[in-house]
Amino acid sequence: MATKKRRLTQKRQDYISWDEYFMGIAILSAFRSKDPHTQVGSCVVDQKNKIVGIGYNGFPMGCSDDEFPWTNKGNDPLYTKYFYVCHAELNAILNSHGRSLNGCKIYTFLVPCNECAKAIIQSGIKEVIYLSDSAKMYDKTPIIKAAKLMFKSAGVKLRKMSSCRRLNIVYK
Repeated sequence: MATKKRRLTQKRQDYISWDEYFMGIAILSAFRSKDPHTQVGSCVVDQKNKIVGIGYNGFPMGCSDDEFPWTNKGNDPLYTKYFYVCHAELNAILNSHGRSLNGCKIYTFLVPCNECAKAIIQSGIKEVIYLSDSAKMYDKTPIIKAAKLMFKSAGVKLRKMSSCRRLNIVYK
């Protein structure tokens, strides 16, 4: 009786990394945003590489995106989006539905603002992975400087990804 030899094959070598996978999900989530100026998505991941929350920037539930302003300019802040929009990072945390985020990572397109930094720190997230900090001198603003100071003080690692090669996204 002839025995069949098993053919051993090697696994594919060009698969994407976990970082690329989760950043890709964050980027895909950003496409849900109705903001005409800035679309951001975020993805929270636990220590076992399981997604525990996803979010994008938009208005809170029950606040009509046809009635509230989308403009980012104006003399009266009540008529700009800034008092109303929930950022992607905060939405991803809130969309975790009360699960513990202690030790988790969050993937997001931009460096989080100071308000999102507070929520990230308070939720127990220990690492922030982002793609870009250079949008319109964004990284030079007091909001981002404060966020970076809080992350450092709280021991939250802030790490910039240099590329999402399979998604053809590269940032310097």
